[in-house]
Amino acid sequence: MPIGKEGNVKWVDGLRGLASSLVVLTHIARAFDGELFLPASAAGAAPRILQLPFLRILVQGRIGVTIFSFVTGYVCALKPIKLYRQNNQDAAFSAVAKSALRRVPRLIIPCSFATVIIWFMAQLGMFLVGKSSDCWWCGKTAPDQMHSIFSAINSLVFNIINTWTHGANAYDGNQWTLLPLLRGSMQVYTFIVATAYLQPRYRMICSLIVYLYFYIGGDAAFGMQFFWGVFLCDVQNTPEANEFLVRRPKLSRVLSVIFMTLGLYVASYPEGHPEWTTWSRWQFQVLSRIVPKHAEIPRYGSGIGLQLITLGLHFMPFLRDILSSKYLLWLGKQSFAVYLLHGPLLRSVLCWMVYGIYVPPDITNESGEVLHGKLVFPGAMRLLISLPFWIPLNYGAAMLWTGYVDPWCANLTEKVVSYMMLSRDEKGVLLPQ
Repeated sequence: MPIGKEGNVKWVDGLRGLASSLVVLTHIARAFDGELFLPASAAGAAPRILQLPFLRILVQGRIGVTIFSFVTGYVCALKPIKLYRQNNQDAAFSAVAKSALRRVPRLIIPCSFATVIIWFMAQLGMFLVGKSSDCWWCGKTAPDQMHSIFSAINSLVFNIINTWTHGANAYDGNQWTLLPLLRGSMQVYTFIVATAYLQPRYRMICSLIVYLYFYIGGDAAFGMQFFWGVFLCDVQNTPEANEFLVRRPKLSRVLSVIFMTLGLYVASYPEGHPEWTTWSRWQFQVLSRIVPKHAEIPRYGSGIGLQLITLGLHFMPFLRDILSSKYLLWLGKQSFAVYLLHGPLLRSVLCWMVYGIYVPPDITNESGEVLHGKLVFPGAMRLLISLPFWIPLNYGAAMLWTGYVDPWCANLTEKVVSYMMLSRDEKGVLLPQ
């Protein structure tokens, strides 16, 4: 049974493309205008236009990582679930095994290559302007220039390993998401295998039970989204759910508008000081009562908001067709490269555009203390003039990565996997019923 009214699954790639663009915008805002993450600039102050609900999602961007998690769960479950509904469990097991095996090098190889590039940039001093600026985010996330080749190589190796053991990388802080995304994909594969012989309705119930487990456990950004993606994938492969969309189009559109509006509103929850405005104060009062104690309410706001938004997308195939447009699919194609490259390009090229290329020298005061020189932000106009040049540069670099580096990583992955896999005539029964 095809997914959705038109059998359209490309919308997931379009959604992923939007997520990567939101991540870029949020890091620009975090670097140069942190007040946008609050509902207002101060208590009693009138909110700026990008601090208002709905519009603030464009720069708040927290929902971007949440979307990546949802897409991971949805995509990992898609093919096996379709095969299960055809009573072809053996083919599904084979698909899961191949996908799980390839997923590890397909993530580790390009991310390690990106870390090496950023390491070279750091040793060449390309982040010194960012570290010397009053942009706190650039200074905090820009890697240090090492004083010896031995310490530099040691740092490179350590951070490549640390990315996949502790979810931290000093050369690219954005790679913190990759470990939970890889772990989550393996959790989804395990779940898919474990529920292979369940009736679809009970598999959906099980996915919701796992979702509730992560809800109670406080994992709103990853665990909840992985299994919401599995659940929605199963729903969209259910004939009755698709027939509902065809037989009751008006009701489906009404439900879609309700879910989309409510989802965008909930996802607008600010990062701090919700008491400063009426709309965010009301959100805090509601969310604080329904999320676990001591949970990160902003993460739950994005998580619950995304789930409502995806329900809205389910009930209106037209919106999924928009996400499947060639422009959003192009963004989806570049999304992984944009995610890997925008951070170092922001801390280097964009900082050069905004602050210049001069690195101020250290100053020793009368007490003998060494004071580091500081570059002062020249104003929002300089940033606004720079962005129309920097954003195309960012996507141009992503196109080169997607066109040359990513195919090389894919070929290397295939060689490694082909070398390790059993030959076709050696494969026996995959799993007993």
